[in-house]
Amino acid sequence: MKQILMIGVLILLGALGVLLMYATTRPDQFSVERRLRINAAPEKLWPLISEMRPFNRWNPYVRKDPKIKGSYSGPETGIGSRYAWESDEVGVGSLEITGQQPGQAMQMRLDFVKPFEAHNRAEFRLTPQSDGSTEVTWSMHGPSTYISKVMGLIIDMDKMVGRDFEAGLSNLQELAKE
Repeated sequence: MKQILMIGVLILLGALGVLLMYATTRPDQFSVERRLRINAAPEKLWPLISEMRPFNRWNPYVRKDPKIKGSYSGPETGIGSRYAWESDEVGVGSLEITGQQPGQAMQMRLDFVKPFEAHNRAEFRLTPQSDGSTEVTWSMHGPSTYISKVMGLIIDMDKMVGRDFEAGLSNLQELAKE
């Protein structure tokens, strides 16, 4: 009985070792992207994306925690505009506009402190369509640390974050109807 238990433990440890080694083969970068065609011109959508306060009206992460504690700093719009938050639901971090091509695209730095430290880049791209609508693309990319590679064996980050991006774009679509 004791030998069978020992063999079982060794098999489990061996399998765990193989999984941990497999994690080292995973990509060093991750990328998540979602798109939605919204029946609004880029000029209508741009202020909802490029300014932190309107952005947070449709931001799915702010909507997840009604008790979120947020603060704005820097200029109200444009490069250097910043939003920092503390939340039991979505962690602690900050988001800062680092670049923009007005009416077309905006780049942001996303820094998480809790529950895990992470430093990523996000981008919004607005592509006008011939029918007057706009394809809005929300993407995020960043480094995959060893811990995130191991977590990625259990949790599909593209699906998890992608669902949030889809919800956010849907929120933006609803807000654009107002």
